[in-house]
Amino acid sequence: MDNVWVPLLLSLKVAGWATAINLVLGIATGFFLARTRFRGRDLLDSLLTLPMVMPPTVLGYYLLVLTGRNSAFGGWLYDTFGINLIFTWQGAVLASCVVAFPLVFKPARAAFEEVNPQLEQAGRVLGLNELAVFFRITLPLAWRGILAGLLLAFARALGEFGATLMIAGSIPGQTQTLSIAVYEAVQAGQDHTANLLVAITSLVCISVLLSAGWLSRGHDRRRQA
Repeated sequence: MDNVWVPLLLSLKVAGWATAINLVLGIATGFFLARTRFRGRDLLDSLLTLPMVMPPTVLGYYLLVLTGRNSAFGGWLYDTFGINLIFTWQGAVLASCVVAFPLVFKPARAAFEEVNPQLEQAGRVLGLNELAVFFRITLPLAWRGILAGLLLAFARALGEFGATLMIAGSIPGQTQTLSIAVYEAVQAGQDHTANLLVAITSLVCISVLLSAGWLSRGHDRRRQA
């Protein structure tokens, strides 16, 4: 059963880290674009959304070129911090972060744009600083939309294949996630293992999608109220 549970646990680990990182980056970027107006904002929005439509293998190639030890950035990471992302689970986290980022960023921006500015202004009138307004008014009003996006991003990171394979490879027990393990099992003719992995992946993804749908319906009901 190790050929089933090890990829599952690794996938949960990678998806969990990727979702946690995107929680911070997605909220920060979504709030920034929802509250600021500047030339090139639409272009920046398009660039940040690009991973949603770009082929994962192309994203993986870009990441491979960017983080490889022969690149300026990858060489700096290795020489300065001793960090090598190629063929590591951290590289898989990076790939999952990039691929799933738009699924957090876009809902976060939409949720922040729906917050009534008058409520935030009322908080300022009552003496709250900008940080307190964000954490006590803006974020609580937007959390349902953000959480729904996070769940979708977790499901996407859990099933990531192309970019992960390009940058992290398929090392059993180290970088072989669920989706890659399914591919390897099919290639090796291990139908029973492939069926079991597919069933586990499907159950997890369906559960996440049901949760995201429930949150979205709750968000819509709150808006109508």
